[in-house]
Formats: sequence, structure tokens, C-alpha cells
Amino acid sequence: MDEWTGRRRPPDAGNASPAAALPSQVGVPPLPAWLVPRPRLTDRLSRGVLGPLTVVVGPVGAGKSALAVEWAHTRSAPGPVAWVTCDGAEEEPDVFWSRVPTALREAGVELPPFPDLLQPETELPEAVVRDGLTAEDGSVHPDVAAERPVLVASLAAALAARKEPVVLVLDDFQPEAGSPVARGTARLLRHAGPMLRLVVLSRRDPPLHLHRHRLAGELTELRTADLAFDDRETSALLAQHGVEVSRPAVSTLRKRADGWAAGLRLAAMSMAEHPQPERFVAQFAGDDEAVVSYLVEEVLDGQSPEMRRLLVTTSVLEHLNAELATELAGREAGAQFPALVERNSFLQYAGRGWYRCHRMFTDVLRVRLRHEAPDLEPGLHRRAAAWLGEHGLVAEAVRHALSAGDRGYAGRLVVHQLAIGGVLALTDVRLPGELVQGPPADVLGRPGQPPDAESALVAAAAALRHGEESACAEDLKIADKLLAEVPAEEADRIARCRLTHAVVRMAKDRCRDPQAARQAAADAEHLFAQVPHSLLADHPELRALALFIRGRAELRDGGLKAAEGSLTAALKAAGVAGNGVLRRDCLAELALLAVLHGRFRVADELAGHALRPPLPASTPEAPSPPSLHVVRAWVGLTRYECARARSELARARSELHVTPDPFVAGVGSLVGRLVGAMESGAPPSPEAVAALPDCADWLAQELHRPVGQACAASVSAARVHTLRTPRTVQRAALPNGPTPEECPPVESLSAREHDVLSRLAQMMTTEEIAADLYLSVNTVKTHLKGVYRKLAVTRRSAAVRRARELELL
Repeated sequence: MDEWTGRRRPPDAGNASPAAALPSQVGVPPLPAWLVPRPRLTDRLSRGVLGPLTVVVGPVGAGKSALAVEWAHTRSAPGPVAWVTCDGAEEEPDVFWSRVPTALREAGVELPPFPDLLQPETELPEAVVRDGLTAEDGSVHPDVAAERPVLVASLAAALAARKEPVVLVLDDFQPEAGSPVARGTARLLRHAGPMLRLVVLSRRDPPLHLHRHRLAGELTELRTADLAFDDRETSALLAQHGVEVSRPAVSTLRKRADGWAAGLRLAAMSMAEHPQPERFVAQFAGDDEAVVSYLVEEVLDGQSPEMRRLLVTTSVLEHLNAELATELAGREAGAQFPALVERNSFLQYAGRGWYRCHRMFTDVLRVRLRHEAPDLEPGLHRRAAAWLGEHGLVAEAVRHALSAGDRGYAGRLVVHQLAIGGVLALTDVRLPGELVQGPPADVLGRPGQPPDAESALVAAAAALRHGEESACAEDLKIADKLLAEVPAEEADRIARCRLTHAVVRMAKDRCRDPQAARQAAADAEHLFAQVPHSLLADHPELRALALFIRGRAELRDGGLKAAEGSLTAALKAAGVAGNGVLRRDCLAELALLAVLHGRFRVADELAGHALRPPLPASTPEAPSPPSLHVVRAWVGLTRYECARARSELARARSELHVTPDPFVAGVGSLVGRLVGAMESGAPPSPEAVAALPDCADWLAQELHRPVGQACAASVSAARVHTLRTPRTVQRAALPNGPTPEECPPVESLSAREHDVLSRLAQMMTTEEIAADLYLSVNTVKTHLKGVYRKLAVTRRSAAVRRARELELL
């Protein structure tokens, strides 16, 4: 039975005479009443037949023939449509080459009389001889004769002479590569020229030099993913069976079936008789009896023992490649992998040598594995876990270890591969939820498994992930005790466990206990040198966390340059790791560093980026760091937006109740004093403002000068914003000079020129200004020239005096 047209093929088609096989195998099939319209795909076919070759490749039941029938009945072809329904892999050359001209004639194509197909061809036309298809003695080789070269040449010549193109559809075309049918069809396509438009429907790539046509831009391809039903088409299919369910149920059913047309129709037939269709959707999978029977009969039963073993044993995998398949199925069955890839369109290419099996077919294979060899499944999962772990695919390896019931091995994989960040949500790579959500409460008391440090460390990380800090601390103590019992010769294992221990401590203490977090970061950085560099490079989240904690501590200790280097490196590593929360925290600390330097525009930009970080979908929305609100408050002050500054300070205080930070609290208090001074209407002098940090005992001595300068610069900037017309002409009287009416206009200073001017007022040299603003000396000189020009002065002292007269300082 043809998969969609409903035509029953003769059981002995391979042995019947060509004439006996013709009636039911040629001609466009009638349009089925149950067909679901798919205009998005028929349009692609209509565009495809404008070129020489279109292939539609998909598994059994994917709807290839139904799509082609629908398209043929749209009458959008550029010429007549000839249809041949083939016999799949059992195609006989004589039968095939009798059907092709018959189908063409039935479509209205005029062809000359051809030789009797029952008589062997003993002479070849000159063009065929030139193709090198004769034996060494010039005779016709039997394989060549089976290609019917005279017939193919005559067909090609007749088609090439036409003025209107012909579309030839070959349904279920599955000849072996190098077979007479494949070679003859390729020659027909090559010699017929642009007047032949070939459409091939097959379960696998047809052997028609697809790469050559693809490179030439002459190939249109529709594959399994293209043929998959979407939600609209699934809903229409269900409606044909009188089934009405909600949109979410339709989407769920489509996802469970992977868009596979036959699976969806089988589900719809069952749902039509089910009292609760939506409940059926929730339970529908590849173990459904109708689906299992269909795929076992259509696909699995026709496989060789080695191919069947390969399919069944690799069904435990979500993704597979040749090496992994051989590891699970054995060398003999693994040798069938190239043939599996070539012949089975249920296998979809995922890139870099990896393949993904269709979800429902995988479910069917797993059902067969449980029925035929249930004792094999745990061992297959263990072998898969070992291979995947050795190749760095930790998440998949852990999933297989858990499926094998070996939680201890899963823990060892996580620790030895330095993948603890996946448990702590430090990276966008997520480990199986079973490992993260359900750690054993008593690591030492698990029956049947000896205790190990790795399991205790994973349990600690999982407890921390769920906010159970006391349980985390207890598990860390257990891990310490177990590590002390590890033999000294297992130095590599100890180093990886110790590093994992330090990472969990960093994550636990980074907000609650900065000193303990800094010690853990120092321990981690010491241990980095004791683990393989390549393995560490695969987990940038570990360095990101250590660098962030170090940079945060350096900032509070007054080492601004060192802190900037550490935090910038942490920001880069956090981006590589996909850790949105840590990336935001790095940006917040860099913004705090910039505002303490008086670089308010940079601080504002960094704060803006921090408010829009790419947080992973699985990460709960975390509150903004209090330092971020303090930065935004200080930036608001420089713009004389006192209400905004007060609001941000209130939010900072609220966050500081949850995560205390004396340094950020002190900076916030300082900003609050500056805001109060500006609101009073009589702001203090720059000298008085610059002296504010001197009485701050929370501030490191090295920060007094830069923070004082930042305070003075912010008040100066705020006073500029109090001018009613900052961009209009400003005039002021100069001592012993012209009257205000005679003063030249003052052009508005840029933000960077304000920064340079404020430092001029502090009697800083050009070199000191350059170092403080992280600019080159030449750039500072350029800004100074701009200040002199806009203030209409020629000396530093005159610039400062004029700026004060204009209340720019």
C-alpha cells in the first residue's frame, strides 16, 4: 500500500511483466478527501519545479506523496505532470523504464515509438558510447544494458526537443547508488536539458548527484523538518476527525509527535473515540499501540539483524554519532551507521557529525528495547555516560548516569569535569533537574553506595541553589571530612574536589560574608593551576566568579586600577559563560568604580547596561544590586535631578537590608549629603565638598582623594544644570575688563570638558588629569583648548576664574 495515495501495489511487481504492472502505477492519483491543505509547502514545490530537480525526503508517513498530490492538483506546474509510483528499493529496471514513457504519454507528451523493452539492447547510440558505457571489447555490458541506454537516450532527445517543460514525479524512488535505475535516471536528467523538471519523493537522498545540483543552484529540497505539521495544520487534521481541543493541547500534541503526519493522524483516530481528548494528548507518546504497530511493521521489521540492533541499542540516546553508536551497539552493528544515516530519514542531521532521531520513532525503539532486552538498558546508559563524560558532554553524561540509577557516578562527573556551575546556575548549561532539585539529604547514609566527597559537594551546591544555606554548610563539612580520607596519590581528584569546594563557598559567601568569599576566591585561583588548562577553559564561569569577588574586594580596598582590570575580565568571562546575573553584578561594580572616579557619563552607560542583562530563562528574577541604585542616584545628582536621586537612594537602602554592604551604604550616605546640600539652595564650596570623604571611616585611605574629587565634580556639574539657560548666551564681567554687555558669548561645555575644568580647579597638572580620567595627555590638551576657546581665555587661572563667575564650578 502506498503510504498516502492509498494505491495497493502488486505483491509480485518485481516478477510481473511491465505491461501488467502499469495500470496502477502511473498517472497523478486522485485528491484524497482527507488531505490537509498545506499551501506553504505547495508554493515551495511550485517554485522548485522552475528548476531541473526537486527532492522531497522524509520518513515513512511524513506526507510526501500527499503533498505532491495536492500540488499536482493545484495545476500550477509549468507544463504537463507525469506521475510514476515506484516500488521503492525493490525497483526493477525493466519495470521502471516501462512506466516512465507510459506516464509521459498519459500526461499528453508525444513520444516516438521505443524498442521492445522485453528485448535486450545490444547496440548503443554514439552519445552513449562517448559516455564510456561500453565494455573493453566494445560490447554492451549487462549492467549497462539494464539501464536501457537506447530508451533513455531516445526519451532525453524527445524531451529536449519540446518547447514546453514536462514535470516527472517519481514517488517512492529508492534505488541503490550505482544501480541501473539510478544511473539511467541521472543520465535522463542530464541529457533532457531544461525541458525536464524532475520531482523525487523518497525516504532517503536519491543517488542523483545532489551535491552537484546543489552547488549549481539547481536543487530544491524539502526535508523532514519542512514536512513537519505546524499547529494550524494539526488543528485542521484533528477537525477532520471531529476532535476539538484547546490551542495548548494542539501544540502539545504536535510537539509530542514531532510534527509527524502519520503519528498525528493515528492520534486523531484514537482521540475521536476517546471520552477525554485532552487527557489523551497528555498521555500520547511513541509507546501508543497504533504508533508502535505502524512503525514496527513499516520500518523496523524490514531491517537486518545488525541494523535492528543498532537502532534499538542507540535509542537510549538523544543525540548520536558514529563513535558513540559503535560504543553502544558494538563494532559489527556500529559498522552499519553510515547506511543508517543514508537510508533512514527518521535520523536528522544536527551538525558536526551528530544526529537526532525523530522523537516518536525513538519512543518506539525504546519500547522494543524494554520488551526485547530490558536488562540491557542500565548498562547502555552507563556506557553512554562514560563516553559522553570523556568527551566533555557533561549534561548528557549526567542524564545517562541518573537514568542508570548511579547518582554517585553523576556526582563524580560533575565534580571531575568542573561542571558545578551548572548546579549553581552560574552558566547557561543546565544539568538534569533530578540532580539539582532532589539531592539526598543524608550523603553518608545512602544504602548500597559508599559515601564520597563528590556527592557531598553536589548536594551542597544543590542545597545552596534552593536557598538552604545551613544544609549547604553541613554538606561542605561532610565533603571536607571525606576529602581528608582520599589517598594522597589521587592528587588530581583532590584538586578538583577542593576547587569545587572553593566555588561553592564563593557562591555562598559572596553577598553574606565578603571576607570569606575573598578567601574562597584566593583558594580557587591557587587551585586553577592544579587542574588541566583545557578543562578550565571550558568553564569560564569559575574564573568569572573568582575575578568578580577579587575585583569587588580590590575596589573597596582602594585599588581602583586593579579592580577595573579584574572586573572587566570577570565581565568578559561571565558573558562567555552566559551568566546574566554575574554579568549584571560586574557591570554594577564597574559603574560604581566609574562614579568614584568622577566619570559620570560612563557610570550612567554601565548602569543602563546592567539594568538590561540577558538573564537565562531558567534564572529567577534577582533584585538589582544596591550599588546600582547608588550609582544612579549620584548620576541623578550631577543632573540636578534630586527627586530621582532620593528615590534611588531609598531603593538602595531597601536592598541593603537584604544584602548588607557597609561600603555601598557609606557611598549612599555621602550621596545623600550631597543631595541635601544641593537642595538647601546654598551648596558648599568645591573645597568643602572635596573634604567630605576625610571623615568617612568606611572609606579606604587610598580612596579619599578620588572620591573627594568626584564629589566636587558632581556638585559642579549639578550647579551647571541649575542655570536656567545653559545653552544660551552667557555674559559676565571680568576684573579690569569689559562690561558684561561687552563680553563674548560662552558656548556650552561638553561633559568631558566639564571633567577637565573641574580638575583644573583642583590645581591638577595635565599629566594628573590624564591619569585620573584615563585619557592620553594629548587628548587632555585638546579638551583644554576647547575650554579656553569657549570661555574666551588663554590661561588656566583665567579659565577657572571665568568658570566660577559663570557658576560653572
